[in-house]
Amino acid sequence: MTKMRSLVLEKKGELALRDIDLPLDVGPGMVKIAIHTVGVCGSDVHYYTHGRIGPFVVNKPMVLGHEASGTVVEVGEGVNGLKIGDRVCMEPGIPDPNSRASQLGLYNVDPAVNFWATPPIHGVLTSEVVHPAKFTFKLPDHVSFAEGAMIEPFAVGLQAAQKARIAPGDIGVVIGAGPIGIMIALAALGGGCAQIIIADIVDENLATAAQYPGIRTVNAKRENLAAVVSEVTGEWGADIVFEASGAAAVWKHILALPRPAGCIVVVGLPVEPTPVDWSLASTREIRFETVFRYAHQYPRAIQMMSSGRIDLKPLITETYPFHKSIEAFERAAEGRPSDVKLQIRVAN
Repeated sequence: MTKMRSLVLEKKGELALRDIDLPLDVGPGMVKIAIHTVGVCGSDVHYYTHGRIGPFVVNKPMVLGHEASGTVVEVGEGVNGLKIGDRVCMEPGIPDPNSRASQLGLYNVDPAVNFWATPPIHGVLTSEVVHPAKFTFKLPDHVSFAEGAMIEPFAVGLQAAQKARIAPGDIGVVIGAGPIGIMIALAALGGGCAQIIIADIVDENLATAAQYPGIRTVNAKRENLAAVVSEVTGEWGADIVFEASGAAAVWKHILALPRPAGCIVVVGLPVEPTPVDWSLASTREIRFETVFRYAHQYPRAIQMMSSGRIDLKPLITETYPFHKSIEAFERAAEGRPSDVKLQIRVAN
């Protein structure tokens, strides 16, 4: 164990920048990474403000952060394809390679997965971490550390787009224009959708989404989303609806949006029971897909960013130095409408 200065969630509502013992031994197949940039994720903030997400409860101090990029500073035995000095981003979930889920290629749903900053696993808002090389990915030279730290949330968008089985020319709807909702919209456009209608009730979120070609915005407080979808699709309905808001109330009306035999992809996780008219869903043969994190999406995300097809830089609102990490989390907890993604630069 090595003592390192880290951003520690001591308990619900209490953060500290202090030294904590973390493992830094570099075994076979592992690499040591000097952390450069870490994004502030909604789940990190939720652990800070609520102390738990579902069954995952903060019962002891935990280092936060899982959206990260950095530089390889040490390479373990048997590692190929990575060397000291490589700029990288890291997939934060480490599954059991022998699990049934991993053998089926579904490692994101492995019950034994160790995911950074998910209790009791420490995250990476610290100076160095050790990570499996197979879940560490080299960044192209023209992709910045800040963009590299955006690969993790963009992978969620790609997982949603893949689960949707997009066909070229599809019309999609995204409910929720937060960071994940916008990334889903970009991934869906990149995957073949001709147009995305994105709905939210916060004008600032919609203004950010509207910067991107192919996205039409709807403020659900002032406009009828179902009517807009009907107009755009000639009263047929959207081919795909991505639910990314996590708002239980959305489910009262969501079946008015997809076309017959259309698809609803559930990304947002509501904390309240959600009403669904299963008779209507069945008679219209609506297909439902669910998303939990991602699997095998990092190489795709990096390729799309490297090609220039996806530009996530406009989503980065502000970057804080490491010594102001607590200030960054306090701001994130405020939920300012103009904020999309806050990041923390750990490197000096």
